[in-house]
Amino acid sequence: MAVNLDPKPGRWILPLVILGMIAFTYFFVRELPAAAPDTTRAASPTTTTTVGSSTTTTPVVVDPAVVAYLDEIDEINDELKILETEMITVNDGFDADPRTIQYGDAETRLDAIVTATGALSDRFDALTPPDLLIVNHDLLKTAMDLAEAAAQNTLDGLRSTDTGEQRRAGREGFVLAVADFAQEVANAHNVAEGTS
Repeated sequence: MAVNLDPKPGRWILPLVILGMIAFTYFFVRELPAAAPDTTRAASPTTTTTVGSSTTTTPVVVDPAVVAYLDEIDEINDELKILETEMITVNDGFDADPRTIQYGDAETRLDAIVTATGALSDRFDALTPPDLLIVNHDLLKTAMDLAEAAAQNTLDGLRSTDTGEQRRAGREGFVLAVADFAQEVANAHNVAEGTS
């Protein structure tokens, strides 16, 4: 009876297959054409123009001043949304039955919202809008002013002797102003990108 020196003759097949795959990939990749030296990534955003049956996509060149302005209003918008969450949390906790946020805590937190909204308003006022976005800037300014007034109205309502009407109206005004600001930020981006 013949003795099999290799008890597992099939174990050499897999390494040979892998070696073949590596060799094939190596030679295949070598045959691919080299990238052109002037290849660049297209800037985003882009515009698409259709003439007849042909469609052309070209990158939109955005002025660095516009980009910087948009970045700044994006940051302000994000911080306003955080303040909005805090505004809702404080008011809901104060209105809860049983109350989960007591008067002293509510007053401190609403006062902090007023201060932070005022600081964001000052930061916004320091911006110089690009000519392209002056109309959007004016609308953003209106929303920011409304948010600042609504925050103060909410705090004044908490301190008043009414049964919560002024405070709740201030809260709703703040939420609406933040939504208006966010919408106008989106509109500013659309204008900068040439889509509206």
